[in-house]
Amino acid sequence: MVTGKRPLGWSVLVALTNGRTRIPDDRLAAAVQGKVVLVTGSSYGIGEATAKRLARAGATVLLVARTADQLEMVAEEIRADGGKAFTYPANLAEPTAIEELVAKVLAEHGQVDVLVSNAGKSIRRSVADSYQRFHDIERTNSVNYLGPAKLVLELLPSMRERRQGHIVNVSTAGVRTPPMARWSAYLASKSAFDVWLRCVAQEVRDDGVTTSTIYMGLVHTRMSEPTPLLNKMPGLTPEQAADQVCAAVADKPHNITPPFVRPADALGNLFRVPTDRLFEQYYRRTDRPRKEQP
Repeated sequence: MVTGKRPLGWSVLVALTNGRTRIPDDRLAAAVQGKVVLVTGSSYGIGEATAKRLARAGATVLLVARTADQLEMVAEEIRADGGKAFTYPANLAEPTAIEELVAKVLAEHGQVDVLVSNAGKSIRRSVADSYQRFHDIERTNSVNYLGPAKLVLELLPSMRERRQGHIVNVSTAGVRTPPMARWSAYLASKSAFDVWLRCVAQEVRDDGVTTSTIYMGLVHTRMSEPTPLLNKMPGLTPEQAADQVCAAVADKPHNITPPFVRPADALGNLFRVPTDRLFEQYYRRTDRPRKEQP
């Protein structure tokens, strides 16, 4: 996490680069009161902050992540604050675990009104350090693409039958901006689910199921902390990021996009070759041998 004093105007810079979308408490409550909302990756960071705010607004939140103890700690905090929370430890990289999760959730709650697909795995590693690490690509795809897609497939039949449901994809601004060295496995997996869900959205909208994608800017969490460069850049707190997620839950926009993304996307496509060369030069200047990690 980023700590310490920031220069004057830092909060303005954060807003200009990453956006500041916040839905008023009363409008959020009107949208989610009595609704069942399943939040993946809710043991820490954005997912934890999102679950807490949704619970305060009157939603019944279903907390999903691998770590049972941490999930229960989050649930206890929500209950102590007067909210409703239920924990469902599950490894979303395992298809059978997702099937069991959805079967249990539907048996105990009858429905899921909103799915917040937030769980993710980040890897920043050069291809030179990845020759014997194909499992990095397998892991990121399992968590960032295949698992979320399987979860949507399991929940869609009940949503379409009831003609009601909303899916929020917490993606990354990186799938809309020019690609950067070292982020190949992560960005490819996030891009895959982004495109998959956008295709699916065209098929299910007439059945009352809607989708929103948040191209989230930098958020200072446990996931970003290992990358020193990111710690120096303007980013959101988990609570500020949760504001964007809650706005997507309530208002159901097609997407929420940080201010810098659209011009970066346009310029990256218009000047693709020079942009690639620029990032290539950055990589060469910052390339350092890395210790092998498990």
